[in-house]
Amino acid sequence: MAEPKRIALLIDCDNVSHNSIEGVLEELAKYGMVNVRHAHGDWNNSSLSGWIDRLHPHAIRPMQQFAYTKGKNATDSAMIIDAMDLLYSQNVDAFALMTSDSDFTPLVLRILESGLPVYGFGEKKTPKPFVDACSPFIYTENLVSEEDTEETKPNSSGKKESKTKNQLRGDTTLVKLLRTAVEQTSEDDGWAHMSKVAHYISNNGSFSAINYGYKKLGDLIRATELFNVEMRNTAMYIKDVRG
Repeated sequence: MAEPKRIALLIDCDNVSHNSIEGVLEELAKYGMVNVRHAHGDWNNSSLSGWIDRLHPHAIRPMQQFAYTKGKNATDSAMIIDAMDLLYSQNVDAFALMTSDSDFTPLVLRILESGLPVYGFGEKKTPKPFVDACSPFIYTENLVSEEDTEETKPNSSGKKESKTKNQLRGDTTLVKLLRTAVEQTSEDDGWAHMSKVAHYISNNGSFSAINYGYKKLGDLIRATELFNVEMRNTAMYIKDVRG
């Protein structure tokens, strides 16, 4: 049995909410073991009080960054140095960056050049260059627990709604991606194995079904009703309804 992938999680606490950390760790557990957990920020700043409460329960190591110069972000530089040190140590197999700052885009590209995947987590305000560079990128709003959603938005039900069939079909980029993935991985009879479809998609962008309100790609594909779905033993096969 293969060793679990070792993942280094680096958090830009100055730039992302603490409310989604549980969801981020649960998502990363799908890919491997998060053996490095570093939270960067100026811990003298009262705005990070929410993060302080999350550190010990999740075994996250705080990395103190003093703001030596007003208006300059010391956290960005420290995280980049931390990431490069970890990269050269060769003690990790993947990186996860939790930030909404596009300044980390060059760092992502450098890590990718070394053959390691980068999982991105940030708020919906995150600029597209950083989103597109990660593989995949997941919006943290979709990972917030119901308790935290209710705490921050008292009038909210705390439930994150999945996109409807019409909303999914109206997303031309999504439809093209799914249909292309099935077409490129299908056998002569037009049926494609779900694992091959998922692998194709993961190699062609920062896609995640979670950003559409679905935990699994298979659930999203079913919701579009653009494909026939067939279970063969325990394996899922899909085929474009257009034939």
